[in-house]
Formats: sequence, C-alpha cells, structure tokens
Amino acid sequence: MQLKYLKTLLTPQDGAAKVTCMAWAPNNAKFAVCTIDRVVILYDEQGEKRDRFTTKPADPKYGKKTYVVKSMAFSPDSTKIAVAQTDNIIFVYKIGEEWGDKKVICNKFIQTSAVTCLVWPSEHTIIFGIAEGKVRQANTKTSKSSTIYGTDSYVVSLTTNVSGKGILSGHADGTVVRYFFDDEGSGESQGKLLTHACPPYAMAWGTNSIIVAGCDKKIVAYGREGHVLQTFDYSRDRSEKEFTVAASSPSGQSIVVGSYDRLRVFNWSPRKGIWDEASPKEIPNLYTITALSWKKDGSRLSVGTLCGGVELFDCCLRRSIYKNKFEITYVGLSQVIVKNLSTGTRVVLKSQYGYEIDEVKVMGKDRYLVAHTSDTLLLGDLLSNKLSEVAWQGSGGNEKFFFENETVCMIFNAGELALVEYGSNEILGSVRTEFMNPHLISVRLNERKLRGVEDNRKLAYLIDIKTIAIVDLVGGYNLGTISHDSKIDWLELNETGRKLLFRDKKLRWVPGSDVVVAQNRGNLCVWYTIDSPERVTMFPLKGDIVDLERSNGKTEVIVTEGVNSVSYTLDEGLIEFGTAIDDGDYYRATAFLETLEMSAETEAMWKTLSKLSLEAQQLHIAERCFAALGDVSKARFLNETNKIADSVSREYGGDGTDHYQVKARLAMLDKNFKLAEMYYMEQNAVDEVMEMYQELHMWDECIAVAEAKGHPELDNLRRSYYSYLMETNQNEKAGEVKENEGDFIGAVNLYLKAGLPAKAAWLAMSRDELLSSHDIISRITAALIKGEFYERAGDLFERTRNNQKALECYRKGNAFKKAVDLARVAFPAEVVKLEEVWGDYLVQQKQMDAAINHYIEAGCSTKAIEAAIAARQWKKALHILELQEDKAAAKYYLKIAQHYASVQEFEVAERLFVKGDHTKDAIDMYTQAGQWEQAHKLAVKCMSQEDVSALYISRAQELEKEGKYKEAERLFTTVDEPDLAITMYKKNKMYDDMIRLVAVHHKDLLQETHIHLAKELEAESRFQEAEYHYLEGQDWKAAVNMYRVNDMWEEAYRMAKTHGGASAHKQVAYLWAKNLGGEAAVKLLNKFGFLETAIDFAADNYAFDFAFELARLAMKQRIPDIHLKNAMFLEDQINCNFLTFKVSFHITDWSNAQRVAEAHDPESVADILVSQAKFCFDQKEFQKAEAFLLRAQRPELAIKYYKDAGMWTDNSFTIRMVEQAQEWEQTGEYARAIDCYLKVKDSSNMDLLMKCWMKAAELAIKFLSHDKAVDISQVVGPRLIQLRKYNEAAELYLNLDLIKNAIDAFIEGEEWNKAKRVAKELDPRLEEYVDKRYKEHLKNQGKVDSLVGVDVVAALDMYAERGQWEKCIDTASKQVHVYIMNQTLLFYKRLLDFIRNIFPSFLQNFNIYKRMFLELVSLRDWDCAEAYRMWANLRDVLLLLCENLTKSSEANSPAHEEFEQMLLVAHYYSTRSAAKGIDQLSSVAAKLSISLLRHTELIPADKAFYEAGLAAKGIDEGTLDALDHTDFQDTDIPFEVPVPSKLHVEKREEIREWVLTVSMDQRVEQVLPKDERGTYEASLVALSTGIRSLPCVITGYPVLHNKIEFKRPGMAANKDDWNKFLMATKTTHSPECQDVLKFITQWCGGLPSAGYSFH
Repeated sequence: MQLKYLKTLLTPQDGAAKVTCMAWAPNNAKFAVCTIDRVVILYDEQGEKRDRFTTKPADPKYGKKTYVVKSMAFSPDSTKIAVAQTDNIIFVYKIGEEWGDKKVICNKFIQTSAVTCLVWPSEHTIIFGIAEGKVRQANTKTSKSSTIYGTDSYVVSLTTNVSGKGILSGHADGTVVRYFFDDEGSGESQGKLLTHACPPYAMAWGTNSIIVAGCDKKIVAYGREGHVLQTFDYSRDRSEKEFTVAASSPSGQSIVVGSYDRLRVFNWSPRKGIWDEASPKEIPNLYTITALSWKKDGSRLSVGTLCGGVELFDCCLRRSIYKNKFEITYVGLSQVIVKNLSTGTRVVLKSQYGYEIDEVKVMGKDRYLVAHTSDTLLLGDLLSNKLSEVAWQGSGGNEKFFFENETVCMIFNAGELALVEYGSNEILGSVRTEFMNPHLISVRLNERKLRGVEDNRKLAYLIDIKTIAIVDLVGGYNLGTISHDSKIDWLELNETGRKLLFRDKKLRWVPGSDVVVAQNRGNLCVWYTIDSPERVTMFPLKGDIVDLERSNGKTEVIVTEGVNSVSYTLDEGLIEFGTAIDDGDYYRATAFLETLEMSAETEAMWKTLSKLSLEAQQLHIAERCFAALGDVSKARFLNETNKIADSVSREYGGDGTDHYQVKARLAMLDKNFKLAEMYYMEQNAVDEVMEMYQELHMWDECIAVAEAKGHPELDNLRRSYYSYLMETNQNEKAGEVKENEGDFIGAVNLYLKAGLPAKAAWLAMSRDELLSSHDIISRITAALIKGEFYERAGDLFERTRNNQKALECYRKGNAFKKAVDLARVAFPAEVVKLEEVWGDYLVQQKQMDAAINHYIEAGCSTKAIEAAIAARQWKKALHILELQEDKAAAKYYLKIAQHYASVQEFEVAERLFVKGDHTKDAIDMYTQAGQWEQAHKLAVKCMSQEDVSALYISRAQELEKEGKYKEAERLFTTVDEPDLAITMYKKNKMYDDMIRLVAVHHKDLLQETHIHLAKELEAESRFQEAEYHYLEGQDWKAAVNMYRVNDMWEEAYRMAKTHGGASAHKQVAYLWAKNLGGEAAVKLLNKFGFLETAIDFAADNYAFDFAFELARLAMKQRIPDIHLKNAMFLEDQINCNFLTFKVSFHITDWSNAQRVAEAHDPESVADILVSQAKFCFDQKEFQKAEAFLLRAQRPELAIKYYKDAGMWTDNSFTIRMVEQAQEWEQTGEYARAIDCYLKVKDSSNMDLLMKCWMKAAELAIKFLSHDKAVDISQVVGPRLIQLRKYNEAAELYLNLDLIKNAIDAFIEGEEWNKAKRVAKELDPRLEEYVDKRYKEHLKNQGKVDSLVGVDVVAALDMYAERGQWEKCIDTASKQVHVYIMNQTLLFYKRLLDFIRNIFPSFLQNFNIYKRMFLELVSLRDWDCAEAYRMWANLRDVLLLLCENLTKSSEANSPAHEEFEQMLLVAHYYSTRSAAKGIDQLSSVAAKLSISLLRHTELIPADKAFYEAGLAAKGIDEGTLDALDHTDFQDTDIPFEVPVPSKLHVEKREEIREWVLTVSMDQRVEQVLPKDERGTYEASLVALSTGIRSLPCVITGYPVLHNKIEFKRPGMAANKDDWNKFLMATKTTHSPECQDVLKFITQWCGGLPSAGYSFH
C-alpha cells in the first residue's frame, strides 16, 4: 500500500498544540478532530470544514481548562460522538445527520478516574479504559456503565479487531489483555495475552497479527496467541524517535505506525504469512505524530501532530477506470472501493476472511458487483449497498450470472443453480437444473409479509421442459412438483410464494399484490382475484404490454401502440385493499381506506374489513370500520369494549382481548348470547349475565339463569317480565307465560287477543277441560273461520263431534284427505264427489300426477286421461284410454301419438295415429324421420296413387326450400319423378348430383346434358367446371374455343395438346402468337419450338404481315422467301384484277370494276360510282343514278343532272336522300348517314328538315366521339334556333354539357324561367349572367312592370324617364322594403366576407360580433330562401370564431358558450332558408322554425313565435296554431323571455283574428303533439325523467332511437330527417342544400358513411 499526500486539513502552529484524538464516522461522511483546546472540529468527506462544537467539563465550577480530551469515537450510525475526558467522564453528543444540527448531550457516564482511551464497536456499547486500570462498558440505552475486567495498571491504549467483536487493551506495565464479545468460532483465548517490553502506546490489531510499539523504538508483531512473529528494531537508527501511535486499515491487512516526522507502513503478505515493511513516509518538520485515524472504507488516512496540524493521505495499492463509468480503487488486498463516476456514490467491497480480491466486474445494467478471491465469491448491489461473500471454490470463471431478481443473484455453473441473497454471506440454496433461462426460474424472498410466517423464501424452477419444482429455501425441502402437458416457456411465483403463474410469456404479477395482468391478442386481461380465474376484467387494446408501473397510489399498464406509449390505469382500490387483506395487514388496509371517499365500493371494503378485523380480534380497527360505515351503535359498543381491553392491558399486561368481559361482549356482538353467558358464568358473574339479557329484553333466558342459580330476585323478574309483555302488547308471549303457569283459560284469551286462534286451538285440543267449554270452543272456531284457518277449525269441530261443520271446514280449507276420511265414516255418499273435487283442486295446483288416481276413484275417466297427459304419464293415459268404450275419448289418441313420435317410438305412434283416424300425421311422422319406405307403405294402403304422388311431391318441394336436397331427391324418386329431382339440382346449380341422376334415369341424354351444362358454366365464367363437362360431352374443341375466346391461351394450348391431334396444339400456338404479336409472339413460338413452322403457315395462308413481323424479329434470313411468296401472290392477283378491271370498265361490268377498285385502289371507287350514275342517268334509270351519286357523296351532281335535263323537283330527291341516309344508318356507316342527313335542305318540308337534323345530332351523340359530336351540334344548334326550335336546340346542347349554349338558346327563345333553372341547377355561376340578360331584355322591351320584381332601381329610372311619376312613386313606396332588404343583405354579406377574411378572435371584438348577430336575427322577412347566402356567411363566421376560441384561453368561457349558441341558431336559420327553396323540405323548415323557439333569449320572441306559427300553419299542423303560451310550460321552450324593445311583426291584428277563429273551432284540438316519452315532440328535455336528448343537426328536434351519429361528440341526426334531406339534395341538386351538407361535414367532423356525395 502507498501513502500519497492529499491536503492539509488543519494548519500546524508554531508551538505545541497537540491534536489529542481523531475519528472517522462509519458512514465515511464525517471526520472529527479534537485539539488541545478541547474543541471538536467536523469535516466532510472531501476534507472541508463544516461544523464545530466545544466540549463540556464534568463540573463547570472547576473551569473549562481542567481536563483534556483523550479519545473519541463515532457511533455505528454516525449520528453521535462519544468523548473521553480526563475529568472522569464520558459525554455522548448527538450531532444529527445534517450539518448544522443542534449538538445535544444525550448520555454521560461519570467514572472514578480519568478516562484514557475509548472505542465504540457496536450499537449502544462503548468500551473505554480508565487510569486505575479497568476496562469498562457503557450502555447508551440504559445510561449505565459496568466493568468488563480490571488490572492494576493504567490503560494506555485500546483497539478492536476488524469485526469489532474483540478488544485489546494496552497497560502501562506492558501488559496486553484480550477480550471477546464473540470469538466468531476462532477459539482464541481471552485474558492476558502478552507482556511487551515497554508501555504499548502504539497498538493495532490486524487480520492475522497484532502489532505493538512504544518508546523502545521497536515494532513487534505477535501471533494470535501472543507469541512473537516478527520484530522490527530501529533502536540503532538515530533519526528514529519513540513510536507514539498506530492504526490498522479497515481490512486489517495494513498497519501504519507513527513517530517523529515519519510514518512506517506494514502490509500483511498472505502468501508468506508475515508483515512486509513498505518504504516509510518521511515528512520533514511534521514533528511527533499524536493521532492516527483510518477512514472506514480504507481510502484515506488522517494524521494529527504535536503542533496541531492535521494531514490527509490517500491510501491505495492500485486504481483503475472500468467501462469509463466506475473508478475501482484497491485500498488493500482484500478491500476495494467502487465509485460511480456519474453519481459519486461509493461501495466498499471487502473480503471478510481477508482473501485477496482478484478482479472486480460491474454487471447487470451497471448495478451489481462480482469479484473472486481464492476461496470465496463476492457479490454486491450498488443501489441498495448490500454485499455478500460466500464460499466458492474455483470454477475457472465459467459461471453465468443472472441479475433479473433484485434481491438474489442466480449463478449457473456446470448444471447447478446457486442462489445468493444480497447482504447474506451464505448460499441461500442450490438445485440441479439444465435450464439457464432466468424466465424459467422464480425466487421470492420475504417480499410481502404473511401472517404467522417470519421467514418466507421460495424457489420455483424447471426439472425438465414440462415439470416445475417448488422448493422451500428456509427448510431446504421440496414443496412439490407440477407437470404440464406442453412446453413451459415462462414461470413466476407471486410475492408471497403461494401462487405460481406459468406457460404464457405475457402474464405477470402486479408488484406488491396477487393481481395478475395478461395480454390476449387484442385484450388486456386483469385478474383482481386470481383464486377465481373466471372473474376476469378485460380492456380492448391495440398494442403490446411492455411494462407495469406502480407508484404514487396508481398502478398503470404501459402499452406500445405503434410509436406511442399508452397507459391503462388499474383499479388501485381492488389491488391495494385486496393485497392487504390477503396479507392480514389490516392496519395497511385501514390506512388505504382512509384515503378514499365514501362510495358503494368503499363501503363494501369497510364492511369486509370490519368482519375480518373482528375475526382477528383487532378491535380498534373494527371500531374504526363501524364508525366509517355510520354504524354508531356497534362503534360505541366496540369503543366501550376497547376501553375494557385497554384497562385490563394496562393493569395485567397483554392486549386485554382474553379478558372474560371482552370475550363475552364480542360474543354478544356476534349475537352468540349463549357463548357470552358461558364466559360470564365461568367467572360466576351471574348478575352481569342477567343484566345482559335484561338489556337485550331476553327475559326468558334471564329468568332461566335466575332459576338455575336460585337468584333471590326470581319472582320480581317474572312479574316484571309479565308487566313488560302486557305493556308492549306481546300477547302471544304473555299467553305462553300463562300457559307455563297453568292458567290455560287466560292463555287462550291472550292467544285470541293476539290474533292467534290456531295456537289457541292447539291448546284447547290438548286440554280436555277446555274442550268441554262450549263458550271457549265457539270463540276459538269463530276466530279460526274468520282467519280462514278452516282445516284447524275442522279439527276442532271433529274433536267436538260436530261432523257436518267439520266436513264443511275441511272442504273450504282444501283439506281433502281429512274430509274423505271423515266422509267414509260419517257421510259415505259424499266420498265420490269429494274425490272429484280433490282431483280438480290438485289440477288447479298443477299436481297432475296426484290428481289421476282421485279422478279414477271418482269415475271421471276423461279428466283422468287429461290429467295423465298433462302430467306426461303417457303409459297411464294410454292404459286408461284403451279401457274406454266412449268414442268421444278417441280425440286423445292424437296427443299421445305425437308424444310417442317425438320420442321415436314410431310403431306405437303409427298404431295410435291410425286408431285415432290421423293416418296423414303418421305418414308425416315417417317422412320427417326419413323413413320413406314405411311412409310409402302406409300411404299406399290408405291413399290413391295420385294423392301419394301429390303428397310426396309437395313434401319434397318443402324439403327443397329447407335445403334438404338429398331427402327431397328420395321423395321424388320414390314416386317415380326423377325429372323433378334433376330440375331441382339444376336450379340449385348442384350439377354433380344432376349428372348422377341423368346417368341413371336418362342415359341417352347424358352427353347432351354435359354440353348444355358446359355452355351455362362458360357463360358464368366457371371455366374449369365447363372444361370438365365439355370433355365428358366429348367436345374438346369447344373447350379449346372457350379458353381462346376468353384469352386463356395456356389453358387452350393444354387442352389441344392433351385431347387434340398431332397438329391441333400447333394451330393453337400459332393463333396464340398471332394474338400476342411482336416480341411476345416470338418468345412464345421459340418456347414451343414452332417459330419456323408458324412463319411458313402464315405465308401459306397469305398472312404476310404476321409472317414479315415474325421474320423481322427472329429469322431475318426468311424475309426474302416471304417477299417472294408475297410477290407471287400479288402478281397473280394484280394480273387477274387489272385485266378484270379494264375489261369490266370498258364493257360496263361495273360490279367487277368496283370490286377490283375497292381491293386495290379505293380512291377510284367514287369515280366508278359517278360514271355508273352517269351511265344510268343516260339510260333514264334516275333512281339508280341518284343512289350511286349518294353513295359517292356527290348529291350536287344529281341536282345538276336533273337541272340540265329540266327535270328538277326538290321533294323527290330529298326523300331519296333520307332513304339513303337511313340505309347507311342501318348498315352502321354512321358518319355517312350523318353527312347525308345534314345535306337535306328542303325548305318546303320544315318538319322533315328538323327531323333529319335532329337525327344527325342523335347519331353523332351516340356513335361519334365527343369532339365530333360537339362539332355536329354547333352545326345543328344554330339551324334549330333559326327555325325557332329553341327548346330542341337547348336540349341538344344539354346532352353534350354545353350549358351556356343551352342557356343562350332559352334566352333566344325568351324562355327565361328555363334558362334560370338550368343555370341554378347545373352551373350557378351563370345565374348572374341570366339575370343580366333578363334585365337587358326587359329594358329593351320596355316591360317596366316586370322589371320591378328584378331590379327596382332600374324600373324606377325607366318610370322617371318616361315621365310616369305616379307609377314611379307608387312603386317606390311598395318596393322600398324589398329594396332596403336587398341592400341590407348586400351590406351584411360584404361585412361578413370582410370579417371572415381578416378574422381576429380578440376579446374586445366580441361585443361587435354579438351586436351584428342580434341585428341580423331581428330583421323582418328574412326567413325566405333568398336570404340563404347571408345566413350561411353568418354561420361560417361564427364557426371560425368558435374554432379560434377553442384553441385560445377563452375556451369553455361564458362568452365561448354564448357564441356556440349563436352558431347553432345561425345554422338553423341557414338550413331553414335552404329548405324553403325546396317543396319537399317544407316540413324540415317548419321543424327548424319550431326548434328556434328554444333560443328566444337571442331571437325576438314575437318574431320567433310568429314564424313558427306560420310554418306550422303551412304544413297543416292545426294543433300548434291555437296554443296559449302556457302550453309550453312543461317543455324546454323558455317560459320567461326578454320582452322585445320593438315589435317585429306587423300583421298583429290579422294574426289575432285568425287565432280567435281557430280557437273557436271545436274540431281543432288545442294540445301539443307528444312522442313516446309523453313529452312535446320538439322538446329536448323529457318531462318524466328530465333526461336531455341531443338535437338533430337537420331539424333541431330531439334524437331518440333511430339516429345517425357523427364523429364529433354530441352531434347526431334523426335518420328519417337526414335521409329526407339527402334525397332532396340529390334529386334537386340544390347548391344551398349541398352547402349545408358541406358545413355539417366541417362542423360535425365528417358525414356518416351512409351519406351521398354531390358534384
């Protein structure tokens, strides 16, 4: 070990100022120095001065300088310092845990002489030596001291061994004495150990040796028993002075001895077994060293000098950095300091046996230490600072360490698992296992305390892959094994070690509880009570469980969902409370419940805890539980009981619950009064028992105790009891008392008074003297009959021989047995009647079985059969039935037969069906059971063949409908109708079964059927099945063709190759390639090896283009051959055709000439047709000539020829042109037909002309491209307009989406309404254009009256220009309101657009927005369709404002809520305007007007009610118009509304008259219409329940059942109103309605999935 100077803590003075003593705290955080001036200075770990205090004298009267501090030591917990003083005292100062804490003397030990030295080895025990030679012990707990041993020589030094369990004292006569508190099994001796040559002032006790030095300049090392091991003699060294002090390192392997200016260091060598001296530390001018103190972790040595200096030295053998995270300092061979560089925390790893530590590793996420010595293994937990050293023979470093468990380290080595608990120096246990996965091992060490179990340590591990063993680590025995039927890949014990989870990786225990959490696909499963696995709580989740966190009273399951982590909170109440209850920790359960608010669940927990705490006799907790539950009586009772228990506990000790009074009171609380009585009687506390019973009003028990003990107050008790009973009207109990006393008449009277005639009757029947009293019997029977106790009355009458009345009472009381028994003796004729009545009564009581015999006894066979059937006694019913001769009973055969049919006893059922004349039911029975042969056999016997067939066919058809085709087939074939079965299978596309039947019944048609089926399957694109049937039908070519037509060439090729001849597949390959073309064709043919064959085949079949294509791409050498073949072919054709052409042309063989021209010179075809026409014209064949010219598209030549010949007339030629056009149309030459139709220009026949043009347009739209069709329309349209066919022209334009052209056509024809409608529905942007043209038209036409409705200003200007001033003024007065309204609308529209574009949601602007809203809703006559845009703008502005408020600090403020209400009102107004523009939405507009009545705090009330009334009147809801305002009292329409500052309705008188008229009409019911809630149908709040429904976003009416919900919470619509609005929008294309839907999408977070989209 090396000493390295670090710093000076206390600067030495010029003269003597001796440092008398020093001490390091065991926690290494504090260092204390005491100087000659008796002041204790405190330093921190880094050597910084932090505090100081002055010591006190034993007696202040002698002054502060009358003593010297000789020694001091810290307590083991580092919070106290013991100071030894020469004034015969030891003071113990409490210095606290924090710097600056007040210093308090907590103990003082006065001695008989000066205290010379002191050590503090263990808690509460201070060892010190005194001047008179004694070594004593001071106990800080009792503040008493005692002598351990005494000598006659001054104690000069005192030291302890490394463990602190042994002490050495050095005396002035050289004697060294050893004493052990615990020799730790070493067997070393005690008492005088050795005698040194001089006083041993410098003495230190190392691990294996004791070093002693003094004034003789010698350092002697002694062995364990005092023999000299080594001597270091420095007496000849003149520079050496006497040795004054020595100190041992905490490990005991290094010792430093101090002298003058020098420190000598000695290190123990384990290998040599001796001390090696290191080079001494020479420090000039240090002077004599008076004190040494070694820091407890061994890293620092403090040196105090005669001149008052304190120096700090660093001690280490070597130092290294590990993983750039830890500093490892070897301060001795067996001691290492590991320091975390990031946090500064340190752990001292030390071998308790002094073995040399080889290498230290930090493992397990940088938390755990592992180090080896020659014979031990050291483990440590850096977090908890728990260290272990266990015996461990060298294993070559092959161990595997697992640190998953925080309390125990698992070590695998050579198939053996060893467990070491951190902080324990013994191996906890070891087992043999081959499974090294820590998930297959679970260890639990006292993680949760169990009642009655002090030490709870369990291990679960795998013996093999399917077997788990559980071991008790305390006793070291197996608790048991568990076998599983499949591989176990995870296991874990709960914290108490009583439960085991295994098998699933995703199961885990909640920390600190027996709650289990698991994941099952998309669910989080929680078992709060694992003992009941069926009781599982499930939460849906999307991700995977990654962790469980339990802190701050919350338990959360952490789940990863994609990139996010989501926490699911568990019910902490169920977890914490349940765990505390399971552990029996009722104080913890109470503390938890104190934190919860009272609820139903909390109350249940308090009740559970009260019950369990009472069982455990934890009475204070039980008292608290009943107080929490509000059970004042039990709480008070337990409070008194606790007082008794506490009093007994104080007087006699114990908890007091075993005292007889406490036990008796607990028995009383449990209502076990006999047990309480027993406890009292055991102590002979008779008066206490009687007092208990009297308090409980249990007089009988009280009197019984008094009687048993012969209590003198017995008679008084009885009298008091009877008086009490009478006072409290307990007549029954009083009667019992009288009965016991023998006063039977009094007892009867009291029973009757108590309304207990039955009890009086029992008493009367038991006493003959009472039976003889007619008066008593009469009173009792009257009371019994009155109380309808007829049976008891009958018994009494029978005892008094009044048989008639007895029989009547028995019958009335339904006591038929007694009645029959009496009748047999007294009235035999009544027995039969009584039996029948008895049977009826039993049937009424549903006791059918019992009634049967009584009916038989009464001779009522029919009733007996019915009872037997009802009782399901079928055999008995059948037996009775078969004994009957009455045919009326035959009707019961059917029921009984049906029973036997249901239990499948078909033979019995058949016999009964036939016997009861229900043969058809028997047949149905057999058919339903599938027994067709029996059914047919039975049917043939009793039915005609036609009826059998009809029956079977109808039944088969029913089976077919039920999908039971096999059964239906059997029925069809049974009656020889296989064709019906075939048809059935075909209809249901069960072709295999169909073919099977055809093969059996129509073998000759089998092949044809296969072909027919194949074609049907081909049409359905079921090609594989079709192929099968084609092949079965022996028509493989059809299958090839099927695949070829459907472009499935591979299948076609396969079919041809498999089923065709040698060349069939080649032909298919050729056609396949021709279909592909290009490189794909070449690749295909190369694949099959048919390329050259295909080229030849193409050339031979004159497909030269395909042959050239193949040759160019793959076989260019074949191109010349193909050219040659092509040339030869063309030469033959040209020679032949040219000759034919010339000959034909010259000899007017026009057909051949035309054929040749069409094939080889198409451009010359027209010339041939013209020449042919000229020839025909010359031959006077005018029709043929016209036809040829029309085909040549040269009709003008025909006109020219006719004019030249003077034969021209328009009509005939026009007709022929039309016929030609029609001919081309029929042949599909639509372009020619269109040209021909357009060339018709016969002005004499305008209808024909228009038809031809329209036909041309129609053909163009249908058969030509869109662009060409538009070109045709641009020709036809102007012609139609020219003919004043404006509608036809517009329709033509609309068909081609030429909207503006269509509008222009309507305008041209002055069809203004149509033009407006087209613009509105198809392109609203053109509405302004139409209005502008209309105004211009009215101005140009001078139609001022019409202009007034369109443009008032322009109309007034025109009146003024014409000088029509009267009209001008009159119109102005009438239209000024409309004008103002339009201008206002324009103003507000621009204002709203402005606000929306530069919108600020500033607080100071809120009043402006509110004022604008209130002004708008106060305007008159704005409930029209034309106002939609203004309301929509207002609505959109308010939506934007509300969205901005939601994101601001004003969210959810009163202002925000008010603007939300305004937004809703604006939405209702805009939707109403949109609905008013469409007739089919008039009811929606009316509902919106009524819904607006809820908002009369914002809308003027008179205006709102007026508009709602008009709307209701308009949709014929007469019941609303005549209502008084009070009728709205039970609705959510405000009853108290603000009075408008001005009137908003002008027609007040007119309205009042109408209302009065309707009110007088008796046919009008003046009530509000109600819905299923019994509430006005427009009210959101239900009258009976107060539940508020959501308003519909379309109508504002409440949404009840049939609803549509939107993404935004609180938004919904009535499905009927929603669909109506959607349908109206779809059919009318209303842009306003579409805008409403667009707004709802934005406001409500999207439309429902079932909605429509509009373009």
